[in-house]
Amino acid sequence: MAYTSTSSSSLGGTVGGAGLVQKAYDRMVEFELRDEPLIRAVADKRPAKQSIPGDSVVLQRYVDLSLATTALNETSDVTAPAVATPTSTTITLQEFGNAAIVTRKLQLFSLTDVDPDIASLIANNMADSIDSVAMSTLRQGTNVVYAGNATSTATVDATDTISSANIRKVVAKLRGNKAAGRKGSLYWCGIHPDVSHDLRAETGADKAAWRLPHEYSQASNIWAGEIGTYEGAYFVESARLYNATDGASSAKNYRTIICGKQALAEAVAEEPHTVIGPVTDTLKRFRPIGWYGVLGFARYREEALYRIESGSSIA
Repeated sequence: MAYTSTSSSSLGGTVGGAGLVQKAYDRMVEFELRDEPLIRAVADKRPAKQSIPGDSVVLQRYVDLSLATTALNETSDVTAPAVATPTSTTITLQEFGNAAIVTRKLQLFSLTDVDPDIASLIANNMADSIDSVAMSTLRQGTNVVYAGNATSTATVDATDTISSANIRKVVAKLRGNKAAGRKGSLYWCGIHPDVSHDLRAETGADKAAWRLPHEYSQASNIWAGEIGTYEGAYFVESARLYNATDGASSAKNYRTIICGKQALAEAVAEEPHTVIGPVTDTLKRFRPIGWYGVLGFARYREEALYRIESGSSIA
């Protein structure tokens, strides 16, 4: 005897109990992968006694007097030199912000609670955007070292990988410039993971490379895949470190930043913050949320800032 069965395929089709079997959705909607903001934290110089509000802020530094190395004459007075005009750095303040509008229809029909999710998207956008603005200033310093055989940005290719010698040279230059360390005597180094790979992969006792001493005395760094403290700098790895296809034949060029105190300055007229906009439409259907801030960045002490431009073997 033949049986007429009602299957899941028929329940989801157009006969019998049509439409009873449907796709299920996870109501928890995930966000994109992202890393923590870190570039703005480099800006450790700020106005201390700002005179008035303005669209720009001028920071000044005294110029040291020339050394007095000639012995004084007992019967003659000294000739007092003029104090030089202070050097200045100008930070231009600018408005930054972004917004989203949530419709009433979306709030009613959405399978998830969109309001807190949109708020998180706005908060992430604010942090990422301000970090990018800070990076655009920090990465354009005048002091640069090119890795490998490169002699300019346009000549960097994948074979021009970073080396321990590059790190040693920059740290020596910073110390020669009397740049103060950011953690004791250590300088801050922001490095892209692709570049970190090449530095940790460098071998050879003749190069005084990273890996050899770690194999014998700090193997935990190898297991963790962390550079740690090395050659006078402490390393922070992040995909936020700037890279662009502006090397040889459009090769990817990475910027590794090493700096001391007061390399980057910021001035803030209004700290970036979330803004809940007014509902002004006739039927109150459009609900705006955004972020807004007024601030600016400038390189304050060029002598405390270096970058290393390199390619990567895994670009």
